[in-house]
Amino acid sequence: QVQLVESGGGLVQAGGSLRLSCAASGIIFSISAMAWYRQAPGKQRELVARISSGGITNYAGSVKGRFKISRDNVKKTVYLQMNSLKPEDTAVYYCNDFPPGSSWGQGTQVTVSS
Repeated sequence: QVQLVESGGGLVQAGGSLRLSCAASGIIFSISAMAWYRQAPGKQRELVARISSGGITNYAGSVKGRFKISRDNVKKTVYLQMNSLKPEDTAVYYCNDFPPGSSWGQGTQVTVSS
């Protein structure tokens, strides 16, 4: 059974930083491409960043240069370092495979105040 547990969200002022973590189980993590997604109120869930099993990364244009995705295959954890946060980054952040599987975690709320 796939389990994804996100953590690290919170309330931060614009320009601040947060580091999100996602612990995965029930998947063969080392060979899985992983990704972070987010869903803002009233909007569809969108892809933020992804990382291949080999460590190749891709980012949405809106976060490129500010966010960094990384992974630890021993800990089966994927991270999202978020810098220079903006109010428009406010959302619930989720991790999942890329492409995403059907099981989602509870997400972690990120709120950026102006």
